[in-house]
Amino acid sequence: MKESVWALMGGRQVVAAPHAVVGIVNATPDSFYDGGRWDTPEKAVAHGCRLAAEGAAMLDVGGESTRPFAQPVPLEEELRRVVPVVAGLVAACPEVPVAVDTTKAAVAQAALEAGAVAVNDVSAMEADPALAEVLAHYQPGYVLMHAQGTPQTMQLAPHYTDVVAEVLAFFEAKLAAMTRFLPEDHIVLDLGIGFGKTLEHNLALLRAIPRFTALGRPLYIGISHKSLWQGLLGRGIGERGAATVAATAILGGMGIAFHRVHEVREAHDALAVVQALQGWT
Repeated sequence: MKESVWALMGGRQVVAAPHAVVGIVNATPDSFYDGGRWDTPEKAVAHGCRLAAEGAAMLDVGGESTRPFAQPVPLEEELRRVVPVVAGLVAACPEVPVAVDTTKAAVAQAALEAGAVAVNDVSAMEADPALAEVLAHYQPGYVLMHAQGTPQTMQLAPHYTDVVAEVLAFFEAKLAAMTRFLPEDHIVLDLGIGFGKTLEHNLALLRAIPRFTALGRPLYIGISHKSLWQGLLGRGIGERGAATVAATAILGGMGIAFHRVHEVREAHDALAVVQALQGWT
């Protein structure tokens, strides 16, 4: 299986050879799994550096929960949560690139100025169209994610005629628009598992991974501890670790390059086992 290279701001790269694990650093009080655990910049930075030591190829810092029905965070509060953590991580573990998880142009800009090199935007620039100007100016890496609705509405009544075809069409249209101001090798694709999808929609998308890898861009997947596993297995929050690790291994074998997870060591080990047993180089 070939390696995937994701170009970032300033000539940096993340190489998935064939996989890379992205560690989640939530600087939020209300994220669905670990909200409030890292409630100061010092705790969040220490946590991020632990994830880096466990094998994270990138750290993804967020200051606004995007769980279903989460309420928006005011701009100044999100800046207060995010910027010190990004700056602290860049200083404390500079070998690991940092992404900022935000939909706001002003937060993305401040984080990039503080040393982040990629933007993970769950809204695909729909929440704040000014983000396109930030991307065009700074040329960071970008996670292009599909969602139906906003966190406040997305799980009320998700509906698709053909979820796979519709998400494919979304990516094709967005890539065509974005590559006018951001090189294609700066963009990775996220199916948006749990963002405006039922259990059946999520499973249909995951089964169709080869159709999405055929678009020619690496896939960036987030299935860590999500409610998908409650729907499938009846597991509550705190009981979804085994499902996350199993799915990470299987999805790695299906061609997923970038795996965004809460527990880096477990994901890293699962992917290493799959790689060894399949004989990938």
